[in-house]
Amino acid sequence: MKAGIIFTGSGPILVITSFNSFTDPGLIEKLNIKGIKKFIAYEIAEDMVKEKYGKHYSIIMGDLHQADDLRVVDYDGHHVLYNFSFKDFGEPVHHEP
Repeated sequence: MKAGIIFTGSGPILVITSFNSFTDPGLIEKLNIKGIKKFIAYEIAEDMVKEKYGKHYSIIMGDLHQADDLRVVDYDGHHVLYNFSFKDFGEPVHHEP
């Protein structure tokens, strides 16, 4: 699993995915279906997401109504940026059609 912050046109979201990279065509397709066609993604350590989101993380990961390959942990951009330091970000991945 990979965790990451994805900066979209409407702000950052925090996601967990089973895709191997943020450039995987399957992930790009999933994001495209959600209306996210252009983005910058930064990988975040999944353990850090577990630590900061605790029970909410467990609920999101246990929600059987979501597909296993992409879970949105937090879509409140202010909250996402408040929880992580820029030093926690991995290398940026840029995507645009």
